[in-house]
Amino acid sequence: MLAGACALLAAVAVGCGGDDRQDANEPEGDFEVEVLDASFPERQRLAETATLAITVRNESDETLPDVAVTLRGLTERSEAEGLSDPNRPVFVINGRPAEIGGYQEVKLDAPDGGPTALVDTWTLGELEPGEKTTFRWRVTPVRPGPFEVTYAVAGGLDGKARAVTVGGEVPQGAFRGTVTARPPQSRVADDGRTVVAPAP
Repeated sequence: MLAGACALLAAVAVGCGGDDRQDANEPEGDFEVEVLDASFPERQRLAETATLAITVRNESDETLPDVAVTLRGLTERSEAEGLSDPNRPVFVINGRPAEIGGYQEVKLDAPDGGPTALVDTWTLGELEPGEKTTFRWRVTPVRPGPFEVTYAVAGGLDGKARAVTVGGEVPQGAFRGTVTARPPQSRVADDGRTVVAPAP
């Protein structure tokens, strides 16, 4: 699933100038990785924030160069004509205020240090043998109806270090569920300030 995207990134790296390839120091080989836990609510409400979390562990005897996760299904392709960007969000990754260069900006609330040049891929750096790490996103559904979000784990961005299961397959999975069109009905508490959400 990640092979095409990884090849594209490697090609871009070569074309951006300089003599060194981006993947020059990425070791080549298979690294055994186990997905310890993957969670995302099956039933969700429109405009109600949820957490998507994936925990992985390096089961190999060598350090995983740059553990990465690619998500598909946060957007869908519209068939309407005349759109400059046919991709429409199904889930929006939430932002949080942050100061960047002395200015207040909004950063995506995705795995810290994880954004890459690939739109749907995040990395969390090296993973020592036996070490585990958790990718975590806070997302909000903006389109009601059924959904399917898939994930795949990689050992790096350049396709040389491959994350595999015990059986030699790409560690991957899918979340399926439904977003109801009815948004959550919150109320203001008696103190006039606190917003109380209904019990799930």
